[in-house]
Amino acid sequence: MFNNKKQIILLFLSLITTVMLFSQERDQDTINTDVIDVIKPYTPTVSDAFKVKETPTLDDAETGTKKEVQYNIFSFPVASTFTPAKGKAAVVDKAKKVKLYDNYASLGVGTYTTIVGEVFLNHAIGRDQSLSAHVAHQSSQGDIDGVLTDNDYSDSKLNLSYTNRNRDFTWTALGGFQYQTYNWYGLQQPLFDQTTADGLDVGHSFYTAHVGGDIKFEEAIINDASVLFRRFGDDYSSGENRFKADVNGTVTIQDLDINTGVFVDYLSGSFDRDYYSPTELNYGNFQVGVNPKLQLKQDDLTVDLGLKAVYFNNTEASDSKFFIYPDIAASYKLVDEILIVFGGVKGGLIQNNYHDFAQENPFVSPNLYIVPTDQQYNAFGGLRGKLSSNTSYSVSGRYQAERSKALYINNDVLETEQPYTYGNSFGVVYDNVNTFSVAGEVNVDVNRNFTLGLKAEYFTYDVKNEEEAWNLPDIEASLFLDYQINEHWFAGANLFYVGERKDLLFVPSLLAPPTNQVVTLDSYFDANAHVGYHITDRWSAFVKANNIASQNYNKWQNTPVQGIQFLAGATYKFDFD
Repeated sequence: MFNNKKQIILLFLSLITTVMLFSQERDQDTINTDVIDVIKPYTPTVSDAFKVKETPTLDDAETGTKKEVQYNIFSFPVASTFTPAKGKAAVVDKAKKVKLYDNYASLGVGTYTTIVGEVFLNHAIGRDQSLSAHVAHQSSQGDIDGVLTDNDYSDSKLNLSYTNRNRDFTWTALGGFQYQTYNWYGLQQPLFDQTTADGLDVGHSFYTAHVGGDIKFEEAIINDASVLFRRFGDDYSSGENRFKADVNGTVTIQDLDINTGVFVDYLSGSFDRDYYSPTELNYGNFQVGVNPKLQLKQDDLTVDLGLKAVYFNNTEASDSKFFIYPDIAASYKLVDEILIVFGGVKGGLIQNNYHDFAQENPFVSPNLYIVPTDQQYNAFGGLRGKLSSNTSYSVSGRYQAERSKALYINNDVLETEQPYTYGNSFGVVYDNVNTFSVAGEVNVDVNRNFTLGLKAEYFTYDVKNEEEAWNLPDIEASLFLDYQINEHWFAGANLFYVGERKDLLFVPSLLAPPTNQVVTLDSYFDANAHVGYHITDRWSAFVKANNIASQNYNKWQNTPVQGIQFLAGATYKFDFD
């Protein structure tokens, strides 16, 4: 049996190597052909019994993606109702039974005429079906100091889902809509004054509609499948369609599981004009790929051996390419769950799109060039584990090689009839970028009522054609904590730090043509905190403060944020029964 497994593994590795050598050109062949023999005598030993109290939740398959820093307006922690009885040992009072509710509604108002509302509804239809709805809204009048134009914003969305659970499979159908409004308020000052600002209508909006679904099977060759269609556009006649479908299955050969994923990703869209001319911009990118992976486990060692093959077609240029990427990861438990070594090499063809650009930077102009990013490889490695039963950690390093990586850059000043041509919008440029980073993360459950986490990552970049890796930070760090003070009171905070970034600044001249000057955007720190009180098991009130340090920082050039913000509101939990 072992020989058969060995043969399969050797065959799989040979297939990966052969396809990677002949299916894709690389700039430099870095394969090391040295042979290393490792010889170690077997010495049976019995170690002293040692085991931590808890097992951390650790994902052996490293994804290699950078976590995005996120924080929410609301926090609804579950209050602990356990109270140890005092007095005689023979008398123990039972804890009050916690009532769980399926629905909630929350509303908050704050400074800058900020309104935040959220409703979540979940209704069971018999034992096997459920219907849910989520409605959320956030808006503010802006009123940012020193800004010459309107700077209000709003974000409203509705998501619906239906789930049906059967004996052999479970499927979900979903759909939703989102409407967002923003302003290109980042006029370069003192280049432009209030007179210029009064003549500009800098407001713009985005809309998103999506439908889709997924299905999961029990004890079948096909594990799961999903499909999604999304329509995204703006009020400048820009429109984009994206269709995605994924199917994942498992085939067992000689007691070895081979997981295989098949995916399709189609993107098409258009912009009404180019930034410099009224020429319409059209784009269409089609991907289809397969991702076989073999997982090997022996004692404390876990190895994933796989590859990702992608066929790409630029439908507008009638140009096709074929890509092969590695999908390899491994982890080894040096000391149970206390010290785990992990590493791997992965890659992929990233489908850049207008929707994702606008969500990350709402000040982009409606005339972007859309091409995919070829992430040739993402090599990573590090250590993770638990320092104690309540403390987990991770230390890692990463090196990424990406062709046509998207970089945001401040648009040139043209002063046309278009309101985004006054240095107040951003475009996208592409360059070959190599990124090296080191990161550390610690998560601590101090007790059942107090948790905190800290993460920091340092970056260095190497670009090929551009002067700098535009708007990519050198440091990112975040801290969060949640504290259930007692049965009624709860509190929390999150802090994040973003290091310096580079961008271009338009410099006019009366004696010579205007130029663009490289500028350094200052690093910034943002701190947010909240405190709340559970009035009853249904009602709770909260107060939240954002940007406590009141830093008028710029996340993007010439786009200062609001100062310190206060928000107060209440949450109500309920059932339909």
